[in-house]
Amino acid sequence: MNHSMISSMVTMRSLQQKLDVLSNNVAHFDTAGYKRKDVTFEDVLTNVKQQPESFRKEGRLTPLGLTQGWGVRLGQVKVDLSQGPLSESGLSTDLAIEGQAVFAVLNPVTGPDGNPAMEEVYTREGSFQLTLRAGDTESTYLATKDGLLISDVNGQPIAIPSGYDMKVDEQGNVWAYRPSMPEAEAVPAGRIKLMRVMRPQYLEEIGNNRYQVAAGADRNLVVQGAFGPGGLERGISVKQGFVEQSNVNLGDETAELMMVQRAFQLNSRAIASSDTMMQLANNLRG
Repeated sequence: MNHSMISSMVTMRSLQQKLDVLSNNVAHFDTAGYKRKDVTFEDVLTNVKQQPESFRKEGRLTPLGLTQGWGVRLGQVKVDLSQGPLSESGLSTDLAIEGQAVFAVLNPVTGPDGNPAMEEVYTREGSFQLTLRAGDTESTYLATKDGLLISDVNGQPIAIPSGYDMKVDEQGNVWAYRPSMPEAEAVPAGRIKLMRVMRPQYLEEIGNNRYQVAAGADRNLVVQGAFGPGGLERGISVKQGFVEQSNVNLGDETAELMMVQRAFQLNSRAIASSDTMMQLANNLRG
């Protein structure tokens, strides 16, 4: 009875954590660029309870011993980077990725020497804007809504001369042009840096639909450049004037939510049944 109560209690805590993840997915159903999260479970502890030799009968094929589990715990929360639907916005600064890749964003941090530095973080949300930088009146820079600069393939911001608009092709090449300027006279402004995520389980969310490589993980094994000798790898392209929507499927999330709730109720009833049995045992002893 104590075993069933402990196992159910531990499992209920893990199921509650999964309910929180599912609820967060549903809450971001209409958030542009949001990537749903999934969880995995693992055994807390498994042991073998030895059985007396009298249990060994002729013809028995299984060895003596009863395997006991002590519930499960949350193993890992993984980001699902699968493609979400693309919505046309018509804005030249809105970009969407088709295929398995992410935008590289320059995030300001304090370096090991105490001086300002830039670290690379990643996002699928392409609702960008052209923003000014302090002390620079000649150029605007491609940035996220909250002002973080988008990286080019050389790790530098993408600068667009003031008064110019931008054009981006499917390979991520950026040109700056004036509305009255012939297209052939557009000025090259760099190339957007795209990265492939090789091991999504080592990405951790830092807010605003952005992710970083988890501490202790080898960055080169988690993310790799999406460019080959001839340009972007096959199956990856950039769409200008589009925004990627959330990849949350409300039907799937609701169905999984119901399954987790039923599992939670089952474990709750197991605790109640164990409590009733303990009360009966106590009454018999009395």
